[in-house]
Amino acid sequence: MSAHWSKHLGVGALLLASGLDVSRAEDPATLAERAGIPRPAVIAHRGASFDAPESTRASYLLARELGADYLEMDLQRTRDGVLIVLHDDTLERTTDVARKFPERKDKPVSDFTLAELKTLDAGSWFNVAHPDRARPAFDKLHILTLDQVIDIAEGNPAHRPGLYIETKVPKQFPGIERDLKHVLKARGWLQGTHKVVLQTFDKDSLVLLNKEMPQVPKVLLLWVGEGSIEPQSSVTFAESGARDKAAYYASQQPRDRAEFERWLDIAKAGGAVGTGPGAALIHGGEQSYMDLAQPWMNQLTHDKGLLVHVYAADEPEDFQKLMDAGVDGIFTNRTAELLKFYGRPAQSSVEQILGWQGY
Repeated sequence: MSAHWSKHLGVGALLLASGLDVSRAEDPATLAERAGIPRPAVIAHRGASFDAPESTRASYLLARELGADYLEMDLQRTRDGVLIVLHDDTLERTTDVARKFPERKDKPVSDFTLAELKTLDAGSWFNVAHPDRARPAFDKLHILTLDQVIDIAEGNPAHRPGLYIETKVPKQFPGIERDLKHVLKARGWLQGTHKVVLQTFDKDSLVLLNKEMPQVPKVLLLWVGEGSIEPQSSVTFAESGARDKAAYYASQQPRDRAEFERWLDIAKAGGAVGTGPGAALIHGGEQSYMDLAQPWMNQLTHDKGLLVHVYAADEPEDFQKLMDAGVDGIFTNRTAELLKFYGRPAQSSVEQILGWQGY
């Protein structure tokens, strides 16, 4: 790792000691230290989701044992008011809901009770989609509650990863920010040495998160499109003639520099300590998005006193490109690879850990 990632500005320290606003005088390492956030941060996107079914016990256990700084998750709420961890707005992609509840297969999480969700198989899809990584024990894995993910985070005294929690489609779940505070408070994660970062694409949810938990670091996720950064072009994917969505996303840019800066100001005003921009990956793919982690964008974000945690990269060449561009942490599905890139290789292999954990 290059030395400039961790150096501090002496003038920033002097201004901090004087009690003045130093957000524009601090370098990113100082910003991260002040927020209690590791830098560069390894954020296990839905767990170690390249090697195990996303957002399941196997995925989060693997990420913890590999040494991720954070277990990343998307928060939703069941019909009976329980906070659960699932990425998609609906259940079809990652469960057998079409078989168990065919008449409700396209309904949101909020249409199901926890008991109903616990009957779903949330692992077999992975074996079908990724036969080269399939394991019989992934069949019949369940959707997890937030409490169960916290149990996993607390389960290894030698390494306790932080929680990196997104309020997913928060307008579908009024009051979810308060519900989250109650769970974290009850579990003791709002005090002591626990690491929590709260994230959202929704600027209103950011404000609510900051109201409920002002002391917890927050990140505003960035996108080009409705509800986020206004695009330069209004041409849709269908109209664009792009070969795939990755190519289309890569062509999407903020309307102008001022529009990008406006969203940095929204993040800052909402109480965020950082932004979470998407990245255009070198070889495209399903997780290649708008290129919102360009060097000038990261520099402007740092100038505003904000960190940059980019989503989501899995390959060393993308890690290098993003670190060269100045990001402070990376969401990754391949925790082991990012740790290796940062010179922090896991003590055990993915194969060994999955075997030890019964997978």
